[in-house]
Amino acid sequence: MGVTERGVLNTCNYSHNVTFFYNHVGKVISQKWSTRDIVVIGLGLTVCVIVVMANLMVMVAILKNRRFHYPIYYLLANMAAADLFAGVAYANLMLNTGPWTRTLTKEQWYIRGALIDISLTASVANLLAVAVERHQTVISMQLHSNMTKRRVLLLIVCIWAAGIFMGLVPSIFWNCECDLDDCSTVAPLYSRRFLIFWAVFNLITFFIMVAMYTHIFIYVKCQSRYTSEQAREMQRNQTIINLMKTIAMVLGSFVICWTPGLITLLLDGLLGKDSNANKYEKFCLVIAECNSLVNPIIYSLRDAEMRRTFKWILCGLCRGGAAPQREPSTIKMDSPLQELTLNCEKSEDQALWRH
Repeated sequence: MGVTERGVLNTCNYSHNVTFFYNHVGKVISQKWSTRDIVVIGLGLTVCVIVVMANLMVMVAILKNRRFHYPIYYLLANMAAADLFAGVAYANLMLNTGPWTRTLTKEQWYIRGALIDISLTASVANLLAVAVERHQTVISMQLHSNMTKRRVLLLIVCIWAAGIFMGLVPSIFWNCECDLDDCSTVAPLYSRRFLIFWAVFNLITFFIMVAMYTHIFIYVKCQSRYTSEQAREMQRNQTIINLMKTIAMVLGSFVICWTPGLITLLLDGLLGKDSNANKYEKFCLVIAECNSLVNPIIYSLRDAEMRRTFKWILCGLCRGGAAPQREPSTIKMDSPLQELTLNCEKSEDQALWRH
């Protein structure tokens, strides 16, 4: 048994540094900054700043406005936190790439990748959680989710637990340090099988979201036909149009931002060096990071009350003083499902349907 253990240890490459694995897969570490590196880093850092500011604005708005103290908005705030963390993680990647990669220890390299994995997993999981909540609310024709604050908190903890788990998996046991033939060309210390799993996992999540939003659309369309005798035709058509816009924006942004990266990971996992994934992986990562910027726009800026809260916060910053906490307003909210809420009186209930 002792001989077997020594044989296993001898096949592993724990003593080698990051450069060894990069050289093994043929991924070149720049000796100096190229124009391509400068463009990618400049674009990436710019996106990171915008992502952090946009999602921070969402979190502050939900915290300050009591009208947003409902389960759906808690999930949106958590999604904004995940996207904000994604911006920070990606900025860390940008500041530890290029020629700086040679200076990283394996622990630092794994931490760099883990931050990206954690943030993106949490962001995708939040998208799925919001889709599930919206599906449950629309199908049951409720104005508020049945989830208690404790259940929402538990869900948020599970989302981050899943993100942390996915971030730690490669560094703990799913890497190629003991199987050099399994090394990825995009992430040289990662197992190609892990990249395949990661890509397939996100694709499955995507198809689940598609199924949920498709079911919501079909249900609302049928419900609109059923209530057409009680509601004006114009209102029914506007309901469908608004819902279609929201669904198209959610699914369209997910496809546009994630498909290039997922395809790159799949090709790298399946073909290895023959995939030539290194030519596109940095740009695909920037595009994927843009999803963290699109999320607050889709889920928050389409809410009229959220826009008013943003203006209130910005005006307070311009005046240089802290304004008192915003009280619920009586302004009527825009709502794609407003006609199906049976003439409810509270506009904050109608705001939930905007998402």
